[in-house]
Amino acid sequence: MKPPHQLSLITEPSFYHGVSEAAYIALLARQKGGDMRQQSFRVAFLDKVIQAAPRDRDCYLSQAQFMRPNRRAVNLYSLPLLFCDLDPVSRHHMPPEEWRRAVLMVCKDEGIPPPSLIVYSGRGVHLKWILTSPLPRAALPRWNFAQKQLGERFQQIGSDPQARDASRVLRLEHTVNTKTGQRCEVIWVTDGGDGMPIRYPFDVIFDEVAPLAREQLAEERKQRIAGKTSQLPRWHAKPSLTVVKGGRHGLKRINYQELAWHRLEDLRTLAEMRTAYQGGPEPLKGQRMLFLFWSLNFMALSHAVTPASFWKEAQALAASLAPGWSYDKSELSTVYHKTKAYFQGEVVDFGGRKVPPLYTPRNATLIERFAVTDDEQHELRTIVSKGEARRRDAERKRQVRRAAGVQERAVYDSMVQHRREVAWALRTKGLSMRNIAKEMGTSLSHVQRMLADA
Repeated sequence: MKPPHQLSLITEPSFYHGVSEAAYIALLARQKGGDMRQQSFRVAFLDKVIQAAPRDRDCYLSQAQFMRPNRRAVNLYSLPLLFCDLDPVSRHHMPPEEWRRAVLMVCKDEGIPPPSLIVYSGRGVHLKWILTSPLPRAALPRWNFAQKQLGERFQQIGSDPQARDASRVLRLEHTVNTKTGQRCEVIWVTDGGDGMPIRYPFDVIFDEVAPLAREQLAEERKQRIAGKTSQLPRWHAKPSLTVVKGGRHGLKRINYQELAWHRLEDLRTLAEMRTAYQGGPEPLKGQRMLFLFWSLNFMALSHAVTPASFWKEAQALAASLAPGWSYDKSELSTVYHKTKAYFQGEVVDFGGRKVPPLYTPRNATLIERFAVTDDEQHELRTIVSKGEARRRDAERKRQVRRAAGVQERAVYDSMVQHRREVAWALRTKGLSMRNIAKEMGTSLSHVQRMLADA
């Protein structure tokens, strides 16, 4: 590890915002009148936009990439890094070198890989762990969990708990923090070779910040199965019971937050399919509020929306369902108040169980509410009937058998019938069973069974 030297004339976002024609990022800049103005642009134009950004005032850039030109979680495209925003715990100003020492000391004490970049914001610092490859939007719950755990590790030196979400913007390098007059600069680079910042696989960071080691989690699962530990509700937020490390992007088994996010994705897929089927100037007419209500419920359950961002996310989601649609906010008041209660840690008693105040429906309920057809279920991931689940399981097992070299039943039966016919033809020619076995390269008992079956 070493302090940064002359890396490049290009600003640090170029290290993690890979060029993409499909994705957008957002730039916020303070205008001369004092107001903030946000603009979204294709990542492909990153260098040109950054070069044109004002350097003498507050300027911020989104850290995630989005499918549409706004930075709402519902439009998330990919997550190229993990980050942590630190501010002084007191009014005492800490110079960049002091911040650098404090951050690296916490990393050493907590056993966390050092950040790829430490960026001085003019008052605090931004810590950034650049990922080997960006996480897809489906991994948002896993990313949120890692963000939360990282923030808690740095809480002692000023981690901001309100600056961990995927929609977050952070100060752009080489711009001025107007509150302090200090310039935002990279003050540390962990060298990954060729003078470039190091990149980490997401699993590496996740394994370091998760509260329990993989072996401990496996042991807890075994104990729960054996009934040796109390069974908490499936939505309960205790990491050791709802988070299972390993597998792609850090988790293998779906926990309640992931399940909620996947159900949101299924509703988006269902809405897109029906819009394509129906066509016309008013897509999803008569179904819009149903999709909006349940989508927001699942966004809240997955922690992709908070009470503070609820209405903006609702607006972005409504626009994606039907551009120009003006919905009635009062119809969302119930799910909004349930979201507030959920984030305040409230629970309700349901059938003797403690459950979240938000809705946690069964698949059958969602299939009935949305009248999901069998053909539509083929395109969905989690909102499927028991029959569709059994069909998928049978198909999965069939593919496993094929990969292992096991023949299809029809092919096998055809082969067996052919061998029986060959054995019978040789028998009619007067060959003994022993000679037939020798001719066919099999055992005498096998020939006897084939002829008996024939």
